[in-house]
Amino acid sequence: MRDPRLVAFGARVRAIRKKKGLSQEGLSNLAGIDRSYMGQIERGEINLTLTKIHQIADALGIEANLFLLSGDLTE
Repeated sequence: MRDPRLVAFGARVRAIRKKKGLSQEGLSNLAGIDRSYMGQIERGEINLTLTKIHQIADALGIEANLFLLSGDLTE
């Protein structure tokens, strides 16, 4: 059973990525993360490090804390 917090985090990454118009491969390239690893993150299968969280946030041009906020993504 996956940790619901990881699933929610991954869903948030996916939603922000799609809102920014990026493919999973595009985001993984910008973040310096393997595409298959990015897929595992978005599915909530990986308990990732703080460093990876910041790499993803930097690639998306957002603050890392946005991954932890609830609510919609209308900014």
